[in-house]
Amino acid sequence: MASSSSLHFFYIFLNLFFFLLLIEKISLISARGLAGEHHVIDVKSLLPSSSCAVPDKGTRPSKLKLVHRHGPCSSLARQDKPSHVELLHQDQSRVDSINRRAATNAAGLNPVGDSLSARVPANTGAALGTGNYIVNIGLGTPSKSFSVVFDTGSDLTWTQCVPCDNCYTQKDPLYDPTQSSTFTNISCNSNYCTQLDQSSCSSTSTCLYQVQYGDNSQTQGSLIQDTLTFSSDTIPNFRYGCGHDNSGLFGKSDGLLGLGREPVSIISQTAQLYGKVFSYCLPSKSSNAGYLALGSSATGVQYTPMLTNPNLPSFYFLKLVAISVGGQRLALSPTVFSAPGTLLDSGTVISRLPPTAYSALRSSFRQYMTNYSTAPALSILDTCYDFTNYQTVKVPAIALNFDGGVTANLDFTGILYVASISQACLAFAGNNDASDVVIIGNVQQRRFNVVYDVGNLKIGFGANGCS
Repeated sequence: MASSSSLHFFYIFLNLFFFLLLIEKISLISARGLAGEHHVIDVKSLLPSSSCAVPDKGTRPSKLKLVHRHGPCSSLARQDKPSHVELLHQDQSRVDSINRRAATNAAGLNPVGDSLSARVPANTGAALGTGNYIVNIGLGTPSKSFSVVFDTGSDLTWTQCVPCDNCYTQKDPLYDPTQSSTFTNISCNSNYCTQLDQSSCSSTSTCLYQVQYGDNSQTQGSLIQDTLTFSSDTIPNFRYGCGHDNSGLFGKSDGLLGLGREPVSIISQTAQLYGKVFSYCLPSKSSNAGYLALGSSATGVQYTPMLTNPNLPSFYFLKLVAISVGGQRLALSPTVFSAPGTLLDSGTVISRLPPTAYSALRSSFRQYMTNYSTAPALSILDTCYDFTNYQTVKVPAIALNFDGGVTANLDFTGILYVASISQACLAFAGNNDASDVVIIGNVQQRRFNVVYDVGNLKIGFGANGCS
């Protein structure tokens, strides 16, 4: 009887052991599931540091350090730094100019050239805004370093030049072509000149360019050739603008690096060297550094088809098909995104969604955030929270789903725009009209390796590209 009783208790103990093991496994699975549905964030980590966190990884040929132009890693920091309201206002100006260009071109009008010069300003570039990133490039022989804004929505690279009739104040000395042994002018009869959106002839038959951006910033001067130094790579006979008359929202930067799709862009000019491939990673905060690279380098990248909008041929489009919040896909028709088209843009700060899509995203996000006190709206951002009395906060995960089964799980710094601990806002905004272009802005691109393979018409996203 004793042995039978012992055996009975043994089986009870064994069943209890397996039951507890099963409960633990279920709890573990639940915990893993929850981990994919939200981010637990240390509130102190939401704000950038006052000092620059330099990346440990060394640079390689054709790869540049990329920094936010208003952060401590930038040599331009603390010079004319805009307020958050000013920055978001300028961001809206860029979005408005993109939509104006799309509507103008869709109406069968060419926004550049003589035919429209009497009726509308020549807008050959989107408004620049102020939330841009900068890289350092070298120009001339011997090479001189210049800090330039990089922009996937612009084509012509340019810098302010001597002689200067009208120049804004910049940090570095102006580029002086006469001090370079490799500088040459370009004839106005050259194909290089006629490829420009707007060009004319000087009195000495050299090529003159003009670019007016959508916010009335503008640059005009001579189209020239000289040697470009990109990291440790030397690129001879690079064509760019030598700006003699420049004004607008360029801050203290020395000019602009155009990464668009037109023949004059650096991507088209270096096609033989780098195969029309470039990539970048935008850092999580303005106190960290990312990179800009020419040529194929990033690994672990998922690709979605690159699309072309005939009304905005310089820009990079893709197909957004869905958005998920907290692991749940929003109940939206895919045509909500495909009808206006989706633009991936380095120069827009905050992503813009169709009104119905933004309303659904906002509603879902607010349901997850009911435990937190709301804060006043910040310009275009209408869903804000006060985290003052919290050490950690829990924010729902947001994922963007693109054509081809590509899912971009946003970093938590791509979900919130943090003006202060007492005003942290959902970093999306709604468009005014369902026909307005959908835009994936640079906040949502943070920490991704973003790869543009222009030759093979595909755009890639890879996680953890930079800190």
